[in-house]
Amino acid sequence: MNLQIDLTNAIRSTATVFSEIDAKVKDNLKRVLDAYHEHRVGVRHFASVSGYGHDDLGRDTFDRVFAQVVGADAAIVRVQMVSGTHAIACALFGVLRPGDEMLSVVGSPYDTLEEAIGVRGRGRGALMEYGVKYRVLPLTDAGTVDWDALATAVEPKTRLVLIQRSCGYSWRTSLSIDDIAKIVRLVKQQNPNTVCFVDNCYGEFVEDREPTAVGADLMAGSLIKNPGGTIVTAGGYVAGRADLVEAAACRLTAPGIGSSGGATFDQNRLLFQGLFLAPQMVGEAIKGTHLVAKVFQDLGYRVKPLPEEPRCDVVQAIELGTPDKLVAFCRAIQRNSPVDSYLDPVPAEMPGYDSKLVMAGGTFIDGSTSEFSADGPMREPYIAFCQGGTHWTQVALALEDAVAAVGKA
Repeated sequence: MNLQIDLTNAIRSTATVFSEIDAKVKDNLKRVLDAYHEHRVGVRHFASVSGYGHDDLGRDTFDRVFAQVVGADAAIVRVQMVSGTHAIACALFGVLRPGDEMLSVVGSPYDTLEEAIGVRGRGRGALMEYGVKYRVLPLTDAGTVDWDALATAVEPKTRLVLIQRSCGYSWRTSLSIDDIAKIVRLVKQQNPNTVCFVDNCYGEFVEDREPTAVGADLMAGSLIKNPGGTIVTAGGYVAGRADLVEAAACRLTAPGIGSSGGATFDQNRLLFQGLFLAPQMVGEAIKGTHLVAKVFQDLGYRVKPLPEEPRCDVVQAIELGTPDKLVAFCRAIQRNSPVDSYLDPVPAEMPGYDSKLVMAGGTFIDGSTSEFSADGPMREPYIAFCQGGTHWTQVALALEDAVAAVGKA
């Protein structure tokens, strides 16, 4: 095979898609700039306070900016949230009480939430240990939302429905904003008091709106994914209805403190700059997914989404079929990373996951999936999940190595 010709053809075939992505980046960037202008963001907002974090002008302004950008009543964006899972847990524990039911309407959630819910692990303060009931609405055989079942699935005791936007480690189509809007409508028709909560990880700025702009009551995500623009060093967010956001804030800090606490430790400038960069970084990552899908589909591998399909998140899945190919793929991505390129990823246990994982992440921010990375669970059918990327051209360089490595494995 002449790899260079194949890659050149793949790049040429995605030119129209790349142009469409650039147009969406422009729209999303305008949304960010409009919020910055309305809230008169200035250098004074880059200063920070220490200790309790009381009266942090930059932090409080950023909360309001973020809420406007995502179409929410309120938001808390905090560096004290260690991950997307932590932000999601704050939201869930803030809303749910003993006797309430949580219904996951897109099949089982991402592995790291299983212990927070109580499906795995015991004695650690999971939701189910506090008397929260949990139910899963399975996907259809085709891996889509079971719309017919959802139309009658919500009960009077269903306090919250969990909507995971991204595919996670499953071979399913990620949810579009229109899908989420439809889920919210169906849920509210059955029980207007049920909280519609969205795990928004990997989905920010992929489309021209966010779940809270189409009726979701609450959503959460990580800053070392899309909205941190690849430069925010840590943190997460919760956005949505003001009372629910404050309930999540009280879970993060303490009742009576809520959103008024939490120093940003001189991170305000990075938060503002990262959100400004986020639409562009997400656009580059999406271009990379189209390119990965095109190259590996042409080589005969199953990919999801397909090269020509619109994206709902920044994740590209490739079914490689064998553990050796999965490891070889991740090692090639690591070799083409700017940091720790000399390391060889090996399958290992990871906190919060049920299977061993192999992960390539030569990123400037540890664990940042807004930078180019790849990983996958060591279980059949051995799927590699690629995400992120500050330059689609880095993805192109890594692809040359990855195709050769997989071919030898």
